[in-house]
Amino acid sequence: MKKVQIPISDDVVRSLKVGDPLALSGVMVTARDAGHKWLIDTFVTRKREPQGDDLEVYEALKKLLNGGVIYHCGPVVAGLDTREYRFVAAGPTTSIREEPYQGDIMRHFNVKGVIGKGGMGAKTLQACQEVPGLYLHAVGGAATWIAQTVKRVLGVYKLEFGVPEAFWVIEVEDFPVVVTMDANGNSLHAEIEARSAKVLENLLTGEKS
Repeated sequence: MKKVQIPISDDVVRSLKVGDPLALSGVMVTARDAGHKWLIDTFVTRKREPQGDDLEVYEALKKLLNGGVIYHCGPVVAGLDTREYRFVAAGPTTSIREEPYQGDIMRHFNVKGVIGKGGMGAKTLQACQEVPGLYLHAVGGAATWIAQTVKRVLGVYKLEFGVPEAFWVIEVEDFPVVVTMDANGNSLHAEIEARSAKVLENLLTGEKS
């Protein structure tokens, strides 16, 4: 398992290939549907005007995401009353929901890694080649185990979106992932989908694979 420090350099990104297991350490930001849509609408396509603390949050996220990592995660968080936050569960959520937004966010913020489960599509894969960046698959069903790699919760933005949808800023140590989409245009998810489609076709036509 290769140890990788966040922020991640372009050289490191380009050196990693589909199938590489990694242990990530550093600071990452969680984001799901509400956060991605807010970033796109307010700062990428500018469909809406910034309101309240939007610009302050944007400037903070720009620094965190430059060379950084977005984690598709809706955590279970203890300490909400005292603001002594602690992640109790931190499993990945399904990434494909962010496909309409992810590539543009990667380009805008220079995001080097996107963590989730289930893979993403052609738009994100294209962004991985351009930025460059990586899609990193985390283990589903291991939320409490993954939470143990979260050493500190450094802060939270847009808590009004709800705990699962807020931007949580976390410091992790040896966070386990596998590269499943790389900067060279390779996607393990697309490969598996193509193989599965061929097997299904053979089953339907009665041909042997």
